[in-house]
Amino acid sequence: MGEILGIGCPHGPHLRFTDETMANNYFRINLRNKKTPAFWKDPQNWPAKMREEWGEDEGVTAAAGHRKAVLDGFKAAREAIDDFKPDFILIFGDDQYEIFQEDIFPPFCIFAHDEFEMGGRRPGRRIEPGPNGILNTGITNVGLPMERPPMQSKFKGSKKIGTMIATGLVNRGFEVGWSSKLHHTSGLGHAFTYTFEYLDWERKGFEYPIIPFHVNCYGEDMRMPSLGSDEWIGRLPDPDDLAKRLEGGECLPPGSPPPWRCYDLGKAVGQIINESPYRAVIIGSSSWSHASLTSMHGFLWGDVDSDRQRYEELKAGQHHLWRELDPARLRASGQHEMRNWICLAGAMEGRKAKVLTYAESYIFNSCKCVALFPTKLGERLLP
Repeated sequence: MGEILGIGCPHGPHLRFTDETMANNYFRINLRNKKTPAFWKDPQNWPAKMREEWGEDEGVTAAAGHRKAVLDGFKAAREAIDDFKPDFILIFGDDQYEIFQEDIFPPFCIFAHDEFEMGGRRPGRRIEPGPNGILNTGITNVGLPMERPPMQSKFKGSKKIGTMIATGLVNRGFEVGWSSKLHHTSGLGHAFTYTFEYLDWERKGFEYPIIPFHVNCYGEDMRMPSLGSDEWIGRLPDPDDLAKRLEGGECLPPGSPPPWRCYDLGKAVGQIINESPYRAVIIGSSSWSHASLTSMHGFLWGDVDSDRQRYEELKAGQHHLWRELDPARLRASGQHEMRNWICLAGAMEGRKAKVLTYAESYIFNSCKCVALFPTKLGERLLP
């Protein structure tokens, strides 16, 4: 019988930036964006906690605290991984026009490789705020990263184990994609790369084989050059813009798999591993509500209230409720990427998490949570 340790964590780029530039990722860009309504640009219309976070130094002090809180959670998670000594780590993450583009856009895909490159790119990568820079914002050093030792460039994988899990899922009625060769990029996308960078922030090295598992979290909101996404620097298009494109004969990408399907797939992955001889860590990697995906506040901050609800459900061991989340509500709240956590929730059914950190934020694009699930059904991790 196999054993599983579960971890939920974020993968956003903010932790990599300097204190002075952390808020450049979306927030300062949209403060200056002519499409952002003046009402939302006025701090008097912000929540009190948001004004406090922005402070007198425009988020510099808050950046240091935000980074420390999240990295403390990652440090505890890494210690748990090392103590557990897994045979492999399976990570649910989303591809954002990195590996999958117009030629194929699968709802789910498991990568069965014996080795992975981290951060490799080929021509055609979309423009985005953060590490790859951004054009015409009027902000210098938009994505200036902290000075850090380089992360290892190669990670071990397992074609054998990845194929075993893919086969098990197909046998259970889940038509998942399987890939043993990358295209459009020579390395994994940032959802996977940044997760392992934060888990190895001390640069001790990461020797565990990894099984990346793509979940199409963005669906119809995927930014694609064929939909004119390079015009939408730092934000998604206005709904009226999309309507005009649809009327013009263009169509959007297919929607994301619904929460119930993500949950059931994750549950099946857990069953497959439990029936195997392996010890595995399953990671669900994403921040929760993203300001960059939430139009309700002019794309300046996300649906923090909805994130608090997810947080309370997680603390109470009620993550099974996520199976029934309304896809339209997820989309409106900018919680697209929570599908990665919902897959994890399915695998962790019946277990109660210990929340290692919950870093709520209005100005750093998303609230970020790190949580640890016990290795046995019904077991509860003590504080």
